[in-house]
Amino acid sequence: MRIQEIENIPIEVHLTKNFGGSTYNVLKRCTVITRIKTDDGLVSEVYNGDNRDHSRAIINIIQQDLAPLIMGEDPLQIERLWEKMYSVTVGNRDRKLAMEAIACIDTALWDLLGKACGVNVCTLLGGYRRSLPIISIAGYYEEGKTLGDLAKEMDWLKSVGMAGCKVKVGGLSPEKDAERVAVARDGAGKDFILAVDANRGWNVSDAIRFSRLIEHLDISWFEEPCHWHDDAFMMARVRQVTRIPINAGQSEFSSHGVRRLLAAGAVDYVNLDASECGGITEWRRAAGMCAVHGVKMAHHEEPQIATHMLAAIAHGTYVECFANIQRDPLWPQLVANRPAIKDGLIGVPQGPGFDLIFDPAFIKKYRID
Repeated sequence: MRIQEIENIPIEVHLTKNFGGSTYNVLKRCTVITRIKTDDGLVSEVYNGDNRDHSRAIINIIQQDLAPLIMGEDPLQIERLWEKMYSVTVGNRDRKLAMEAIACIDTALWDLLGKACGVNVCTLLGGYRRSLPIISIAGYYEEGKTLGDLAKEMDWLKSVGMAGCKVKVGGLSPEKDAERVAVARDGAGKDFILAVDANRGWNVSDAIRFSRLIEHLDISWFEEPCHWHDDAFMMARVRQVTRIPINAGQSEFSSHGVRRLLAAGAVDYVNLDASECGGITEWRRAAGMCAVHGVKMAHHEEPQIATHMLAAIAHGTYVECFANIQRDPLWPQLVANRPAIKDGLIGVPQGPGFDLIFDPAFIKKYRID
């Protein structure tokens, strides 16, 4: 079996409103579809990433730098091909984009491996369980949104099968955001998983003050509490004085970045994103380190691949999605065979590879190449 063709399609969907956090704005949903065809007829079909502006740049790296390295190669030799592709990061000026480009190819290779073996990627990676809890990223800052609206949003999330919610914080004062989280807990009830995400919005003192205000609300994790410039050291300080577990990793783009967080004693959860860090191959390296250090694994967004990865390992926790179709039209509309969500659980797709079937009409409407 040999790689015969690599195709990439950039997708861009403009959103109806701004879904922003404490430090960013989201006005469109973008991704890159990757298809790899082999000379014996196997075809992978995956999508990676939630970049807002860089899809074309990622595809350029794939087509100009990565494809020539792996064309004609055996797609089942994933570690060797990853090493070949990783070599482009040595001279690449934007290494983060290069790792995202590698992730597109690597994810497609794992899809091919599953199809070649007739099993899903979850089984390839360990097959620990067949379902796991799913939570929604929500609780955004929105113009005109009241505390009452936030409480109703939590109730709505429960009604559509979510086991929990990750609420955005870090954009207001610790006191104001603590009030929002208390309202969310009241709206959700005591059995609902509730996490908070500051997106690196606070300094250490504000993050500590906020954590102490919400500790009694049974918060599953406090994600990226502190500013980017020395986040591992600052998160470790926050972690030392709060009972709330600390989560980070989505801003890292390699397993080496995760090692930095572990060495600093900064985290209880790691939510490294395979679509940002070079794919499944690099993500599982980070997952192995976390297992040894007693740190649990989450995953930043990307339920179409994260369900398989997190269900494969004993220390996998919750799949993240956007339950609101206005925030993420891809998963419910691009994926024609999205798995059912019921009673807070999502089942792992049992077809070969990642078991993704795409709607060609959606691709035709939103491709930007």
